[in-house]
Amino acid sequence: MENLNEMLKKYAELVIKVGVNLQDKEELVINADVETAVFARMLAEAGYRGGAKCVDILWRDQLFKRMRAENEEIATLTDIPDWLIKSRDHIVDRKAAYIAIVSDDPEIFKGIAAEKPAAISKANSIAFKRFYDASMSNEIRWCLVAYPNTVWAKKISPNLTEKEAVDKLWELIFKTMRLDVSDSVKAWKKHQARLNKICDILTKKQFKTLRYKNSLGTDFSIGLPQGYFFSGGLEKSRGGVEFSANMPTEEVFTAPDRKTANGKVVASMPLFHNGNRIDKFGFTFENGKVVDFFAETGYDVLKALLDTDEGAKYLGEVALVQYDSPIQNLKTLFYNTLFDENASCHFALGKAYPCIEGSEKMTEAELAELGLNDSLEHVDFMVGTEDLSIIGIDAEGEKTVIFKDGNFAI
Repeated sequence: MENLNEMLKKYAELVIKVGVNLQDKEELVINADVETAVFARMLAEAGYRGGAKCVDILWRDQLFKRMRAENEEIATLTDIPDWLIKSRDHIVDRKAAYIAIVSDDPEIFKGIAAEKPAAISKANSIAFKRFYDASMSNEIRWCLVAYPNTVWAKKISPNLTEKEAVDKLWELIFKTMRLDVSDSVKAWKKHQARLNKICDILTKKQFKTLRYKNSLGTDFSIGLPQGYFFSGGLEKSRGGVEFSANMPTEEVFTAPDRKTANGKVVASMPLFHNGNRIDKFGFTFENGKVVDFFAETGYDVLKALLDTDEGAKYLGEVALVQYDSPIQNLKTLFYNTLFDENASCHFALGKAYPCIEGSEKMTEAELAELGLNDSLEHVDFMVGTEDLSIIGIDAEGEKTVIFKDGNFAI
């Protein structure tokens, strides 16, 4: 790609200005794989230009992570050092802006017993609980963005050469990030305003129940807690600063009442979790809990996920994405939840985002009493199809068609 360097600078500026919306004299922390070093440095430079007081980069190496999983016992892999925990706690203590660059092999742990990556994931969730809680409650501003690597690119475009595949993935990322227009910041502001309008409509309705149905076999209902709100596109930190947590994003989302899910849900896309593929899978829910599940590929990985803790068997997020959307229209499986969840309506097993008015003043026990789920996990899986229907039912029993033929009808 001839103009890649200039596009990367534009990308970095967008993430700093719109993603974390860096404020003057703030600290910035970037979490980056070693293969993304060029872009990590560009983000740091853009951060300094944006007024950062200081910038730190936390480096990781996915190939080394695989090496450790192949050679170390679970007891060693799950012994998270104090210094690493403190590095995340430091971000919360300083209220630093946080950017994570996503650039993983979707099946990095393929061939390794499911117990190992599941144990690593659980140990990290426990060790970094304070950091994850601060992120999900918007105590800190954070943003996930993507950077191609050869393995990932070749999974998406197996018939292309490595260079062609990486160039193709860059084209897709730039398009989903609205970097293919002259003023990407303005384009994002317009996009955020559209999503916020949908959030306002759904919040004002205060639906009691949502009912889903499609030809894949999804026939399902779930309740929403009183006082819920929908969020998406543009979030606000506890300090009142706006930011975008995921870039790209096409979703609006809220938290369900954990004990109200009933019926069958069939996934519409593969899920890549803990470096493994889960495909052709689904769940049966009764009174909120998964009571049965199936998977043609990755059954043991899915079982390990559900067995993480009791909360992993309940839902923590309801997210709406219309089928006729920019990412879905690319007709590309990205093998990455950051993109695939923004091409499809989805749910998440596990911990809920606290999308209830006044949640910032509530204890975990008070949020649980209102129906919000808690777990060490938060794993999105996709259910949207071109024939998906969603009906909202309010407290008086009045029905509103939210989705018809896969798209918003409100």
